[in-house]
Amino acid sequence: MYKTLLPAAAVLALLGSAAVVAQNAPAKPGSPNPALVTGGNYTVESSHTQILFAYDHMGFSNNMGLISAPTGTLSLDPKNPTAAKLSVTIPIANLTTGIPKLDEHLMKADFFDSAKFPTATFVSTAVKVDGTTADISGNLTIKGITKPVVLEAAFYGAGKGPAQMGGKENVGFNATTAIKRSDFGMGYAVPMVGDEIELKMTVAFQKD
Repeated sequence: MYKTLLPAAAVLALLGSAAVVAQNAPAKPGSPNPALVTGGNYTVESSHTQILFAYDHMGFSNNMGLISAPTGTLSLDPKNPTAAKLSVTIPIANLTTGIPKLDEHLMKADFFDSAKFPTATFVSTAVKVDGTTADISGNLTIKGITKPVVLEAAFYGAGKGPAQMGGKENVGFNATTAIKRSDFGMGYAVPMVGDEIELKMTVAFQKD
């Protein structure tokens, strides 16, 4: 009986400790309240910014990959949101599909030719706002080729970060768009492998 009760008592103690920790945990600092957004210049918070891409593979699967740690800037005035300016630089070397041989191929001339074109960029040209969503028009440059695209963006949250993150003001957005890779000199294996690339971005900014 003693041997049976001891583990049970230990489990109850652990559960009790977890409950206390949960009760004492601070509330998350970010909120989906647009009133918390303040004007000024922001820098992309690279460690929490990602770009997901997806494409059709021979009609059998919808394969995906990820590009991490973009850099960039945002100029924002909540009283005049259509005047916002966004510039993002995307490091192609940070692309990963989780499949090493595919990653290696994507770096070659058939696709990104990353040795010659190590970055892609997006620079906004116009912003159309509707509540907490916006269409951000801009120029996307990949492999030295520039094409106009529109990002469908949605406000995610804002607030002051915790002290261990510098206590700076933060704001975040999600955005989606679709492009044709053949428009950027990456038409290898089209149409067997899909031409359209779906992009989903989660972008965090910290105020300068």
